[in-house]
Amino acid sequence: MAAAGNLRGVGEAERSSAGELVSMREQVYADPRPPEHFDRFHVRSRTRDPDWAYELTRLVTSLYAYTFFRTRSISSEKVPGNGAVILAPNHFSFMDHFLIGAYIRRKIRFMAKSQLFKPPAQFIYTHGGVFPVRRGARDEEAFITAESILARGGVVAMYCEGGRSRTGQLAAQAKRGIGRLALATGVPVVPVAIHGSSRIRNWKRLQFPKVTVQYGDAIRFERLPEAGQAEQQAVADEILEGIKGLYAGLERYGRRGMLGRIRAQRRAEQRPTKSAVTS
Repeated sequence: MAAAGNLRGVGEAERSSAGELVSMREQVYADPRPPEHFDRFHVRSRTRDPDWAYELTRLVTSLYAYTFFRTRSISSEKVPGNGAVILAPNHFSFMDHFLIGAYIRRKIRFMAKSQLFKPPAQFIYTHGGVFPVRRGARDEEAFITAESILARGGVVAMYCEGGRSRTGQLAAQAKRGIGRLALATGVPVVPVAIHGSSRIRNWKRLQFPKVTVQYGDAIRFERLPEAGQAEQQAVADEILEGIKGLYAGLERYGRRGMLGRIRAQRRAEQRPTKSAVTS
């Protein structure tokens, strides 16, 4: 019940501030270009790793995040240092892609809406390891690309909620796609809470929020390539609940409070038990 109360508090806080957010452009789901147009981007992502463009973009965006948004991370060590992993963050801002990678040395591969793949930006996207997904369509190519990256031991970031939240609130239900990817591959999923990024769009008003990125414990699901839609949705919702739990903690205790609670927990785990001392 306490957790539910925390989540209600999050929703109430977000609703009270939603009216103060700068409005976003209307989302366009249909990409008029044929699926074949994106074949070359998928081929590159399946066969090549990100190059210098990733490191350059990471450097520039990380400096921007550190300076203007005072971005800091909590528990980034929970992301495995090697091997396949799916990162599952909430999605409020165009900066979320860069925020989750600012404190991780591994190169994260992103699934981004196909509308972004236009010159000149598509050069950075393709060389930086981003691959397209055609929203509003059953884009099997995007899942094939994601699975091939994970099969090579890579890191794929996928948003549980799909597109960016327009209200500044976490979604009530996850999109099924991340459940499908988790069950198809069986690789660990790390929930990630990005707190504060809902207000990044207010930079036009010279408002720069403090952003915190917290990584949770990895969740691993049994590999079930033939899982049905109900099973995929259940897994997706479980991942989203993990994100909500992290987000609620940051909302309630703040960055310093969460760091203090994590340090206290670590000290308690390292402290010898009474039975061990007396034996």
